[in-house]
Amino acid sequence: MGATRETAAEPGEGPAAEGVAELEQERRTTPVELLWDLVFAFALTQVTTLLSKELSWAGFGRSMLVLALVWWAWSAFVWAANAQSESSPVLLAVLLAATACIFIAGIALPRAFAGEATLFAAAYAAVRLLHLLLYADASRRGNAAWSAIAGFAWSVLLGMALLVAGSFLPEGPRLALWGTAAAIDYGGPGWLTRGRLRGLQRVAVAHFAERYGLFVIIALGESIIAVGVRTRTAQMDARLIVTVMLCLLITFGLWWTYFTRFAQQAEAGLRAAREPVLAASDAYSYLHLVIVAGIVVFAVGARLAVGGSLGEAGRLALCGGVALYLVGLDAAAWRLLGSIDLFKLAAALVLLAVGLFVPTVAPWVAAAIVTGVLAVVSLVDVPGKLSRDDRR
Repeated sequence: MGATRETAAEPGEGPAAEGVAELEQERRTTPVELLWDLVFAFALTQVTTLLSKELSWAGFGRSMLVLALVWWAWSAFVWAANAQSESSPVLLAVLLAATACIFIAGIALPRAFAGEATLFAAAYAAVRLLHLLLYADASRRGNAAWSAIAGFAWSVLLGMALLVAGSFLPEGPRLALWGTAAAIDYGGPGWLTRGRLRGLQRVAVAHFAERYGLFVIIALGESIIAVGVRTRTAQMDARLIVTVMLCLLITFGLWWTYFTRFAQQAEAGLRAAREPVLAASDAYSYLHLVIVAGIVVFAVGARLAVGGSLGEAGRLALCGGVALYLVGLDAAAWRLLGSIDLFKLAAALVLLAVGLFVPTVAPWVAAAIVTGVLAVVSLVDVPGKLSRDDRR
């Protein structure tokens, strides 16, 4: 995922020619984008804290809803920044403003379903509107098609109106309205205006793949922080050290499965895709959410394992988080490469079964089981895969 020249295929309705040459040049992640990422590292920590405090199916649903919102804000700016030049003053100004807004939303996030719902919703809505502003500038420069932007802008505006309106309602109706808002915001570019999305922009492939890889690193970093923070109140004995090392090995395994093969193959698959905008949207914007969610859920399980009080819910988080990650990884590979790794799916089922049905075991034993399964996944290359020819 290093610096390479951008040679993405033409979208169906190519932007203006003057913007094309700019995006065909070498494109790297800018310092302001890295600053933007740091705020999302904080937001992920807040999501992990929220789920840790209420590790139930209801708590899981609320945590995944706010994670989906956080992810969508970050992913949307990857797209808009991908259509801008690195030296654009508008990119700098808008990203700095959005960074401030998402930081406020992150501060309010743990109480988004309580007393700070309106603050969270208003700050988040401001981020989404700034995204549209950045895209409007890209369209003015000829780097993005206005017809495609207008196609999903209505879903952003409607979704954010519902999000802010829902913040004034009691918790039950608020949750329902926020879920509807997220579904509309996600559904706009993905399904409702998918035909227009084909001609949105040229995809600067290396920059695009690099950005999503960096977010995976951020999520993995959160899992390490969750383990490290938990050790502050624990007695450093042999059991704790073993559990910490096993959780760290699991994080290594997640990193290995993503970056040693998948990242490069996914970038190559996107570069070769006949419809790069749709392929990038499906595999990165949508399916990478499953990957990140799996890491976040695992981080909660690892945090509880280190604390010595795993329980049934914690064991399911520890095992199920890794299982969710593997399913997301396989789904993204299927979309970009046309292949399914049956071994990863089998491993995910094994981990899910352990999380659901294995009798209560010591936290280090559960971590050892996950480590063993992930080690086999990391080392074994299964030649038998199902493939199809016409999805890219």
